[in-house]
Amino acid sequence: MSAKTIDIKTTASRGKFRANKISLFGEACIHFVIGLFALACIIPFIFVVIIAFSSPESLRTAGYTFFPTEWTLASFRAAFDMGETLWRSFFISVFVTVAGTFLSLIMTIMYSYGLYRQDYPLRKFFAFFVFFTMVFGGGLVPTVVLVRNLLGLSDTIWALIVPMMIAPFHVIIMRTFFKTSIPESLIECAGLDGSGEFRTLFTIVVPLAKPGIATIGLLTAISYWNDWFNALLFIRDRNLFPLQYLLMEMQLNMEFLRRNLAMIGAANVQFADLPGEGLRMALAVIVVLPIAFAYPFFQQYIISGLTVGAIKE
Repeated sequence: MSAKTIDIKTTASRGKFRANKISLFGEACIHFVIGLFALACIIPFIFVVIIAFSSPESLRTAGYTFFPTEWTLASFRAAFDMGETLWRSFFISVFVTVAGTFLSLIMTIMYSYGLYRQDYPLRKFFAFFVFFTMVFGGGLVPTVVLVRNLLGLSDTIWALIVPMMIAPFHVIIMRTFFKTSIPESLIECAGLDGSGEFRTLFTIVVPLAKPGIATIGLLTAISYWNDWFNALLFIRDRNLFPLQYLLMEMQLNMEFLRRNLAMIGAANVQFADLPGEGLRMALAVIVVLPIAFAYPFFQQYIISGLTVGAIKE
């Protein structure tokens, strides 16, 4: 053991060793700035939760504040009064998100693997194909004609899954991750040992690419969970409405009642107490919470991906 190693251990045991050359004051300033940034990110969501639990009278008199004059569950009651319809839409959204994310990852991984392999003869054609579709989209009308007339997916659960199954940008990201983190010599060795393409992909490449797959999976899951536009275009059966589209429809109906209160008549004046802004924030909380709880399952893979580039072949 060298004298330098002994000196480092002795210094560390005395509590004086520091892994960087930044002073304590500079490190405290960095922590303070990062803390302010984290606070700025979390405060809007805290406001959303507070407004969701605030009464309409409190919002009219006190406005947006951390300490409303009256707390209430009226906004959440108005949302959960839909009962079976709400829960059916919730499970539709969960199924679409899980199934869509799984199928999208399978398609993205296989497409990206083909672009990653240098010996694939059609690699340049499919690379141009995915890049061209990312720059030039087909447009809304061709998409509707394709899904409704050609594929016949109207009023089916697949109308919420198939249009978003492949994202060109995700394919490019995954291809780049394969290229920068998985050495080609490893693929060549697997081929020499008799491993086929599918076995090499799913037993060697996929386990090594978990950070990239988790990142793409999280982005895809968020896209499926927040999607309501496909339901607007292709779904007319209320039993197939996803949660986001149902909540948006509920909010629009509530706003219609509030704006036309004078035309409804004095007998229905109780509609004046319907939560407006509070209901909007309650719906936002209901939509955000499932994704917020799902994020920790992806976090460990995303963080581990930060160290992939530090490993030399």
